[in-house]
Amino acid sequence: MDPIVAANLRSYTGGTQVADYLATPYHARRMADATDLLMRETRRRVSQPLIADLGAGARTVTEGLSQRGARTIMVDVGVHQPPRTASWHIPLVQADLTCPLPFRSATLDGIFAGEIVEHLFDPVAFLEECRRVLVPGGAVVVTTPNLATLQDRIRFLIGRSPRQVDPHHPYLKLHIRPFTYSSLARTFDLCGFRIVGFRSNYVIMGGGARSISSRLIARVFPSLGGSLVLAGVKVR
Repeated sequence: MDPIVAANLRSYTGGTQVADYLATPYHARRMADATDLLMRETRRRVSQPLIADLGAGARTVTEGLSQRGARTIMVDVGVHQPPRTASWHIPLVQADLTCPLPFRSATLDGIFAGEIVEHLFDPVAFLEECRRVLVPGGAVVVTTPNLATLQDRIRFLIGRSPRQVDPHHPYLKLHIRPFTYSSLARTFDLCGFRIVGFRSNYVIMGGGARSISSRLIARVFPSLGGSLVLAGVKVR
């Protein structure tokens, strides 16, 4: 197994860690923005889009998309089996996202890739695979931590590194390809996607109990927010 994949498996599987992480207001807002964009774009073509949730993990996004009328497929490198899986009828495909996606070309209406690209050695190859398996006009929504948040821009000005490149952080050290909005947008363009939506969840200043978060600033200036939520449609 690829050592990067193995390191991520050790950190992100087992117990309720991922579900608890996704339940926080910060990540719940990120996922709500992402699913809004994905359902809006895929429903321009079909009423019940076929959507793959890549890196489905705790299946929070899969459930949300299904409840909104999408036909969903869970894809993850590990097979997560929560207690009620036996009564859950959404198919789960086990796949390593550093390899070609296990779908025929032009078969999916939409793809959600939440907090994945920053973990990949070759995110360009990954997005090219997303383009391959999408139908013409199909949509992909990517979320990833922002390398250039407002507070990290200030940190850099005073000689401190952005948090996303901290090699000592317990989980950020696994983020090997951090993105700004401009670098992610350029990657979308190079991989054959036209950007149709861009959002962020919150702009945050400070840390811990003294942190201040603003949804309003994130809506007006999403390139300063904590998460980048970018939607694109396949154009070639």
